[in-house]
Amino acid sequence: MMQSTLDHTMTALADPTRRAILQRLAKGEARVTEIAEPFEVSLNAVSKHIKILERANLVRRRRSGREHYLSFNPKPLDAASQWIEKQRAFWNARLDTLEHLLEQEDRKGSRQ
Repeated sequence: MMQSTLDHTMTALADPTRRAILQRLAKGEARVTEIAEPFEVSLNAVSKHIKILERANLVRRRRSGREHYLSFNPKPLDAASQWIEKQRAFWNARLDTLEHLLEQEDRKGSRQ
């Protein structure tokens, strides 16, 4: 995954409003006005959040006449999840090695 793509995904997920928008869209396609309705911010503010989600490719927009419909695209989450799992595996291996070394030190210390 290109670093900028991961950066866009992580930036998009960093905000609770954007996460709430994704949770709503996970239930199905919705008009922009429907997405904005539950938030106590302006439609313009919600539109800015949507643009960040679109930049991260987490949201797709479809136009039908004057209406704009949004849908959720989970693909970037899959890529971010793979990156996280690689990091987890790397650090788990490092911590396992450290734990093993510390156990060896403890055994040496208890023999003396």
